Amino acid sequence: MDKNKMEKLEDIEMFLKNVDTINELVKDLDSSDVEVQHKAMDKADSFIAALDQPGCRTKVNKTTINTNPPLQPSSSVHNESPENFMKIMEKDAEERSVRRIEREKKATALKDRGNKAFALGDYETALKYYSDGLEELQDMQPLYTNRAQTYMKLGKHEEAVSDCEWALKCNEKCIKAYLLMGKAYLALKNYNESRNCFEKIEEIEPGKNKMAKELLMQVNLVEEKESQELKAMQEFDKGEGKETTVHQLLEKLSKPGQMPFYYCGGLDILSQAVSDCTHQTLFRLNNGFSIISSNDMVRSCLLQETKGPDHQELCASVLKLWRVICYGNDENQKLLMTCPVTRQSIVDLVMSEHVAVRLECLALLYMFSEKPHGRRLAIDNLNIFSLARNLMMCIAEPKRQEENTAVNILEKFAVENKFLKQLRSVLTDSVILPFTTILKNVSPSSRHVLPSLISTVDRLARDDVIHRNFALNPECWKAFLDAIKQCIVCEYKEVLYPLLGLIINLSNVTSPALQDHAVSLCDCCLSLLQDSDGGVITRAAGVLSTVLPQSSEAVLHVIEGGVVRTMRRLLKGTGQAATKYAIKTLTVCTAASQLAREELLKSDKKLSILRRVLGSSCDEMVTGNAALCLAHCLELEGIASNLLGTDIVPLLLRHAAGDAKRTAVRQNAAIALGKLCRSEPRHINKLRELHGLEILHSCMKLIT
Repeated sequence: MDKNKMEKLEDIEMFLKNVDTINELVKDLDSSDVEVQHKAMDKADSFIAALDQPGCRTKVNKTTINTNPPLQPSSSVHNESPENFMKIMEKDAEERSVRRIEREKKATALKDRGNKAFALGDYETALKYYSDGLEELQDMQPLYTNRAQTYMKLGKHEEAVSDCEWALKCNEKCIKAYLLMGKAYLALKNYNESRNCFEKIEEIEPGKNKMAKELLMQVNLVEEKESQELKAMQEFDKGEGKETTVHQLLEKLSKPGQMPFYYCGGLDILSQAVSDCTHQTLFRLNNGFSIISSNDMVRSCLLQETKGPDHQELCASVLKLWRVICYGNDENQKLLMTCPVTRQSIVDLVMSEHVAVRLECLALLYMFSEKPHGRRLAIDNLNIFSLARNLMMCIAEPKRQEENTAVNILEKFAVENKFLKQLRSVLTDSVILPFTTILKNVSPSSRHVLPSLISTVDRLARDDVIHRNFALNPECWKAFLDAIKQCIVCEYKEVLYPLLGLIINLSNVTSPALQDHAVSLCDCCLSLLQDSDGGVITRAAGVLSTVLPQSSEAVLHVIEGGVVRTMRRLLKGTGQAATKYAIKTLTVCTAASQLAREELLKSDKKLSILRRVLGSSCDEMVTGNAALCLAHCLELEGIASNLLGTDIVPLLLRHAAGDAKRTAVRQNAAIALGKLCRSEPRHINKLRELHGLEILHSCMKLIT
């Protein structure tokens, strides 16, 4: 920091210290204690005398404090009353406040002009306006951060750091200052200081954790790049071994007008020569990406403008070299993805007719999909619609052997929110249509890839917009129904299991398309409830629990099909998922049909199954549904009397009085208690004994 700025900083700090001292003096002079007043007068004498010393840069401008009448010499301060001294100080404060307001207006106007110039790219003019603003007001933080940003545009990173430091003196929690200072330090290759700034952002505002991590990753990438290039140049300067081979091979590959096999041979040798990070970096430093992508023969092969066998082999060789050059090298990945030829060809070649080209293209995409940095580079530079569609089309071709790799690539990209957001607007054509086509034709050749494909679609559907698009699409529900029927006939349980899970997730959206197929879908699930596989049975019950609330016709259908007996049997087990699905299905059925209530009570007059669920489950959704199902059953005559002498009152009372996060649990328990006591008044005695009347009364506001 230069001498002038140091002096300005000292002046500001001294001024702030003096203001604090004066505030304390004013308080003491206003004291009711005469002794305190006299001591304050003495301190004021000393303070003013000290300010007038030659060694002090902060001078007392007595004419500024009060011009009419002028302040008496310091020796006469004793003659001034505390009231007059306070008036002088108050008037001075008011005058300072007025002047500051005027300066703030001028500084703000200059800042706005600077912002306009900055937006137009006129950084020199913006710099002048920000500097003029700081001449008006030296403690205006936005002027410092805006000027720092302008300095960075002009490549003056040290000046930017200095302005950020001043901004932090104005506001020690200024995120923008730390952000700009971290970037300036990064440009200055001061990596540790850059990291400190970005870590400070997360410390000040934990909600910016993701942004801070991305910035820290950027620092690591830049530092790694510098380290790689330094080491590579040191090796190259030695002039030994493969370090010179890379340079020589690139020179040969730069020759125009050669036959395809000439370039193909050179690329293959180069792929073998690039054996580690140093050689990958030498390839980059020797302009390797530009040499290859600018070669007319190579470009025509990559863009599939020529499709002879030799040209296809050359295309595969280029893709292989790119994969070798970029493997584990973030900077090389970045350069490759920013190349226009790459952006177009890497997507289109997924659907190449040549097996070797497809394999190499998918291998290259898989490499990018493995790590967050590579995925983000691909998402930022590739056509996501074409990429997703071509991967799905590759999966849909049963005779090809690359479908598993294509699914894995799609699955890895699905974890990136940016990928999902870009996919939303093109979802139907790129994913839904090919997916439904595959589901409608489940066969031995597609059987092995379907489980991972369905799981990938399930992952895509974690995005709310994509989830809703799938749930509302009529073709999806037709395809789901066709696939379930084929899987039942062919006993493809490895496909059936993830498919039922996907249906459970999608059917929580109210969908006319689902309602049209609800009866057929539930009919399939009824047959699956007889399966020997417990996992299939549980997921079939899960589908019923989510589909039945959307279709009264389906509810009546499954009741006639004996679903109540099956759900009662599931409740006797210990599986949490099975219990959750079974109790919800029973609740829906008993709410809609007296036949379902009677069926539930047929061999269980005292509702022991429901009481066991109420007493043992820790899942609030399960207990809430159990209480509601019990309330439905209490509408049958004589059931409340059957429950005399059981633990039903304390069970319901416990949930009605509990602190469940879901108010529905307390509400349903209170409703069941009310019906119980109304149907059989003798339960009131037990309720009164447990002081439950007060609890029941307090729950009435939930019910109403």
